[in-house]
Amino acid sequence: MFNAILVEQTDQQGCAAITQLETASLPPGNVLVRVEWSTLNYKDALAITGKGAVVRRFPMVPGIDLAGVVEHSEHPEWTAGDRVLLNGWGIGEEHWGGLAQYARVDGDWLTRLPPSLNSHQAMAIGTAGYTAMLSVLALERHGLTPERGEVLVTGANGGVGSYAIALLAARGYHVIAATGRPQESAFLERLGAAEIIDRSELSKPGKPLARARWFAAIDSVGSHTLANLCAMTRPDGLIAACGLAQGMDFPATVAPFILRGISLLGINSVTRPAEERQHAWARLAEDIDPALLGEISRDIRLSDTLDASEQLLEGTIRGRLVVDVNS
Repeated sequence: MFNAILVEQTDQQGCAAITQLETASLPPGNVLVRVEWSTLNYKDALAITGKGAVVRRFPMVPGIDLAGVVEHSEHPEWTAGDRVLLNGWGIGEEHWGGLAQYARVDGDWLTRLPPSLNSHQAMAIGTAGYTAMLSVLALERHGLTPERGEVLVTGANGGVGSYAIALLAARGYHVIAATGRPQESAFLERLGAAEIIDRSELSKPGKPLARARWFAAIDSVGSHTLANLCAMTRPDGLIAACGLAQGMDFPATVAPFILRGISLLGINSVTRPAEERQHAWARLAEDIDPALLGEISRDIRLSDTLDASEQLLEGTIRGRLVVDVNS
């Protein structure tokens, strides 16, 4: 028997509770992982509260991240005792996820934990840090260097935004942080932000083309914010779009693309090839200052996730929530 958060369907919505399950009840998979740490992300909060259509099948164990130790494997890549992590691939949405003490998964989804990271550190980084790193790597593949100009990061106080700032600053970039919480400026500066602007400058309908202000951006917000980023990016600039906190819509015009030649890069963090995942996690292990993990994340117990989900959706939580599934 093991503890898990289980979301069951009632009247078209999810109802979540801490439940004891048997390993025999786990869904099919060729690797059994003893989970040590997981996380609470925005998607998980939507699933737990029933406030978003995240869960594709019920019942569901939420949790789009997990890290732990292989307990049993029928996959050729993995043996008992291997230290692994998993993010994406639909866990917590279509396949039981990480907010449990055990998970049975497809071995193709797993990533080997970098030697310099432990399970707790990996989950302090989690999907948010991984997505931020994919965004940085995409920008660099398209020619971004510190010499080319400033990089704006939206949603700066969130998990993706916090890690994007830290990763860019570690590589010598001049980072501009856009936030709706100016009282958190000192925190953003500790992460490496050189400038801070109010998100209200970007979140309302704007002009098709505005004064160019930065060369590149990482956006986890979408909607009018992304449209304004495009309108304010310098010629031949780059934008990595990795989130939709403001909305899925994109109320923009083609003007920035054909008059300034900017590039909009979509970031898919869910179904990346194993080699790309391993490279991203290796860079995270190299670039992230372990001392910053405590700044960006805090630990909660499995039993805290229900209340914390409401707080996360209300926007009152800074950075990352790391879940000790064994407490």
